[in-house]
Amino acid sequence: MKHLRLPAILMAVALLIGLLAGCGGTSIASSNGSGSGDVGGSGGSTGTGSPGAGRVYYLNFKPEQDQQWKDLAQLYTERTGVPVTVLTAASGQYETTLRAEIAKREAPTLFQVNGPVGLASWKDYCYDLSGSQVYGELVSDDFTLYNGSEVAGIAYVIETYGIIYNKALLAQAGYTSDQINNFADLKRVAEDITARSAELGFAAFASAGMDGSSDWRFKTHLANLPIYYEYKADGIGTTEAIKGTYLDNYKMIWDLYINNSATSPSLLGNKTMNDVIAEFVSGQAVFFQNGTWAYNDISSLGDDNLGMLPIYIGVQGEEQQGLCTGTENYWSVNKNAAQEDVQATLDFMYWCVTEPEAVKVLCEDMGFVIPFKRNMPPANPLVVIADQYVAAGYTSVAWTFPTMPSEEWKNVLGSALTLYAAGTGSWDSVVSAFVDGWAAEYKLMNS
Repeated sequence: MKHLRLPAILMAVALLIGLLAGCGGTSIASSNGSGSGDVGGSGGSTGTGSPGAGRVYYLNFKPEQDQQWKDLAQLYTERTGVPVTVLTAASGQYETTLRAEIAKREAPTLFQVNGPVGLASWKDYCYDLSGSQVYGELVSDDFTLYNGSEVAGIAYVIETYGIIYNKALLAQAGYTSDQINNFADLKRVAEDITARSAELGFAAFASAGMDGSSDWRFKTHLANLPIYYEYKADGIGTTEAIKGTYLDNYKMIWDLYINNSATSPSLLGNKTMNDVIAEFVSGQAVFFQNGTWAYNDISSLGDDNLGMLPIYIGVQGEEQQGLCTGTENYWSVNKNAAQEDVQATLDFMYWCVTEPEAVKVLCEDMGFVIPFKRNMPPANPLVVIADQYVAAGYTSVAWTFPTMPSEEWKNVLGSALTLYAAGTGSWDSVVSAFVDGWAAEYKLMNS
């Protein structure tokens, strides 16, 4: 299995959201009349589809784009006559849903694997995409997952996360983003806002909600930081036994979040993502850890009022740290589906990344940066900010969390974080979940 070369991803992202900004995608020809590659030596389809020429069933990973995917599916069916079904798994339930759906007679024909660890569980279902036209649309082979010599998955979106902030509230508190360049700065500002919260009328951070709809921000995305820095220090890209070198730093940022929040630490376990978004958009908090995908949920604050900072954890030299950029989102096609359904799915994928109207939905309505030749300049202001960090020479933090050993590891870590926040668990338990749990889960998943 080929592991994704993360530095190359970041370079390609810079090209996508920077250098392509002048292209606009305005001269893209329609993909009607183009095939998406042969299946089993067949002549390939025209790409225009016809009633009865297979079906597409997409199990979508991203709840925040549920309606856009359903609208896009409907548009494709109207244009081609090929039925496209979209089912979106609940947040945190994708693997469970995929296991249930893949066992059905009419199983998903298109699904997602989350990086090398996800591929290990699903490689026996993955069609080889190396001969498909959608694979040919990628800007770089670095956006692929390999199972031996086969292309088992291709990335369909590149995303960025950090600490989103409300510029107006930050200014009301007497600060600008230029005054926050490391963890010490962030801590000073957050604790000052907390000390004056009654006077200001808002908190520093939106709640670190640990309900299943929100906890992935901390058991996965925040946990990425100590893993990234350990890998960087040790010159590795994955490990069977994490050492926990930077877990003191993980504790520092987690303590800052939970002790300077819109919600008491003991109540975070029940806070949902909807609760947290409501806090942020209603002006109850300055900072909100999330990513470019959250734009549609918070756009009511106004584009000019949104900023994004790196997630600082107190590591030496972090003044040159950028945002966290990468992907865990890889399309895979179910090779066990009927041949006509595989071909219909390849046609749909190709249409999504080449047809101007579909590309517009992906890049503008969904706010995606797509690693394909027809990527459009970003309309999402959070993506623009990510572009600015790259252009200014900051070092992006690679997504290392796809190397986490299992979903169970994340869940146990999330529970330990929640108990620690509530005062009923110790930080030693968090460390044990992180380090001991990693070794145990890696051994289990690779036995």
